[in-house]
Amino acid sequence: TVFPCTARIWLYQKPVDMRRSFDGLAAIAQNVLSVPAASGDWFVFINGRRTQMKILYFDTGGYCIWAKRLERGRFQPVTQAGDRLQLDSTQLQCLISGLDWGTARKSKRFAPTQTVCMVKSAA
Repeated sequence: TVFPCTARIWLYQKPVDMRRSFDGLAAIAQNVLSVPAASGDWFVFINGRRTQMKILYFDTGGYCIWAKRLERGRFQPVTQAGDRLQLDSTQLQCLISGLDWGTARKSKRFAPTQTVCMVKSAA
């Protein structure tokens, strides 16, 4: 999946019922997070047991949902105040992969003037 550099990534920090689909998740984005669901931003939702994740985003002409269910383990908790937390693409990849970015140190890197952002789908 190609991740557009202009899109923001929002992690909704409260547990979400994973039976929700396009309309239910879009309603959380718009009514609770106060971000237009069709803005092109990505919205990350995790269930209460932290074993399932859904990412909602609007792509050319319609909503898309990416989902992952863990057979073992849990997604790492994020401890920030508030209902939402803005992530960068590296933090999203860490969350999907089960890494705790809070304990890792980020090194300075060269940033070219034009950046290509990509997020690999985790298997």
